[in-house]
Amino acid sequence: MERGQGLAAAPGDAIIMRDGWLEARVLAGRRRGGQMTTVSRRAWLAAATGAASLAVSAGPAAPADAPELASLTTGARPIGAEERQARLAKLQRLMGQARIAALLVESGSTLEYFTGVRWRRSERTTAAVIPAAGETVIVTPFFEAPSVRETLAIAADIRPWNEHESPFALIAGALRDRGAGAGPLAAEGTTRFFIVDGARIAAGGALPIVSGDALVRACRLIKSPAELALMRTANDVTIAALRHVHGQVRAGMTAGDIAVMMDKATAALGAAPEFSMVLLNEASAYPHGSVKPQSVRAGSVILMDCGCTVEGYQSDISRSWVFGEPTARQRKVWETVKRGQQVALETARIGVPVGAIDDAVRGFYEREGWGPGYHLPGLSHRTGHGIGLDGHEPPYLVHGDATPLQAGMCFSDEPGLYIPGEFGIRLEDCWHMTDAGPKLFTGLAASIDDPI
Repeated sequence: MERGQGLAAAPGDAIIMRDGWLEARVLAGRRRGGQMTTVSRRAWLAAATGAASLAVSAGPAAPADAPELASLTTGARPIGAEERQARLAKLQRLMGQARIAALLVESGSTLEYFTGVRWRRSERTTAAVIPAAGETVIVTPFFEAPSVRETLAIAADIRPWNEHESPFALIAGALRDRGAGAGPLAAEGTTRFFIVDGARIAAGGALPIVSGDALVRACRLIKSPAELALMRTANDVTIAALRHVHGQVRAGMTAGDIAVMMDKATAALGAAPEFSMVLLNEASAYPHGSVKPQSVRAGSVILMDCGCTVEGYQSDISRSWVFGEPTARQRKVWETVKRGQQVALETARIGVPVGAIDDAVRGFYEREGWGPGYHLPGLSHRTGHGIGLDGHEPPYLVHGDATPLQAGMCFSDEPGLYIPGEFGIRLEDCWHMTDAGPKLFTGLAASIDDPI
């Protein structure tokens, strides 16, 4: 689909611009796993949860708006030109030390990190050549170049290509012009093969290609004060939206109804909704949902896993509670999960391998009779993940990740417990490491009766 063509909004939807593309933002009815209809980091959940979320409630309708909520993002400051330039200087210094001629990176979070350009991936190549010395070159379709320029935040040489031309020839030319024609060329880890291979062939077929992961990780793993401030704001929005929604849930509502309320509250609070996953009843036992339609009833477990973006930086918070009076079993599981979160934070110390955090939580759960390991009933996924411009990014709180914990790293803390056929409880808060220990962006939930 060409940008701005072939896209219609149903009643209750809105057409908005995001990352250079027109998209239909679903505000009612047609949900995909509680998400926007465009592909994002959890879009694949539509395959698992779409059918359930498409259900239209026969019960109380979700409130149309959240007029009592005021924006929390008016003071959010985007990443400045000086910081962006410092990122490039660090990357170029690292490339010089490693004797790497240039980094090739296509549209995505790493392109945004270094250049500010926010652009979606398609079959048409938009990519940057960042040389070890000299100005960055950005290759993009001619008709997209004006839009790409709108978010470009560094000095760069934009080289457009027309539809009958090869973007790979422009990439090879940029390498030659920057003295990087002989390589080696580092490819950012998510850059697609056809782009990397096309550049290699256009450069004569002998261009050595190496992984750019170590270079990118060295730059992105440690968040700056400006990045932390944006993530704190994003988390403030999500917890405030959850607090609002918690008070609005009524019997008969579907997961889609609740997700719509969450997205509306997030937007009213000044952020861009990224995902609003709502798992009800036995669907809460499956970390990313079930295709079976569910609705709220007395005794329902409600698990919400939600996030937003502020200037590109993400939040990720999960809360679980019971609609009505919790059973003793539900209370016990909830309290065990909260203790699991605390064990993760108590284990986090400068220099500790991040995988040891997962080991500590899993050891605690096994002593409580869960598991063992990843077996169910128990914790079937990792304890947490890195977060920043991507909702999931390295390093990961999982057994075997030996990355030493450093100040400025950011993670989720989400050691859920799941009982197939019954229910699951997940509590999730994000935190960043400091020299004095871990610091939460949001406080841990108080209790199953006061879950936000």
